[in-house]
Amino acid sequence: MQEALPVLHATNYFGPVFFYYTLQKAPLVYIDQHEHFIRQTYRNRCYIQGSNGVLPLMVPVEKGRSPQQKIRDIRIAYHTPWQRNHWRSIVSAYKNSPFFDDYQADIQIYFEKEFRFLFDLNLAIMNTMCQLLNLDRTIHLTIGFENTGEESANYRTSLSPKIPLEETAPWYYPIEYTQVFEDKFSFTPGLSILDLLFCTGPGAIGYLGQKIVQKT
Repeated sequence: MQEALPVLHATNYFGPVFFYYTLQKAPLVYIDQHEHFIRQTYRNRCYIQGSNGVLPLMVPVEKGRSPQQKIRDIRIAYHTPWQRNHWRSIVSAYKNSPFFDDYQADIQIYFEKEFRFLFDLNLAIMNTMCQLLNLDRTIHLTIGFENTGEESANYRTSLSPKIPLEETAPWYYPIEYTQVFEDKFSFTPGLSILDLLFCTGPGAIGYLGQKIVQKT
């Protein structure tokens, strides 16, 4: 990663650890608010690890939107109790993690308050996560599609659950940390920042700041 460059990302829902790693390393962070919504991406889903393996949590969005509708205008659908279901899944997965009780209240509010727009929900979550991580970053919104006004490292489409992380960032080798179900599964990279936060607590910022050393 060219740490001297700003980074450009799409909005995300409790984004993956790698997203917050780039936030910790980059001098400036931009979120594209002018792109169009792309299905089956981190824009409206995250991945946690439950007792039966990796579990996707997806925020439903309203149908009937225009293909050209900006991500900034995508509305969240509430025809199913997805907030209740997501929170139950998170509690089931992390109630026995070392730091769940420390952060539960800060996270639970996002499953009790209704946001009209997906972008607003994601932005609020990201700001909260940065606060909990003690990650001092000001998030900038693009002034146009993929327009940061300067050269940047662009992860808007390449950071995706459909693209292996080793293709997105071949220089990045996730360092292992203790996960809740390590007795059942080998270390699982690419999970939501919730996994790192609940499992490592105040140590999460140190984890994000580690120098990535290429495997030999």
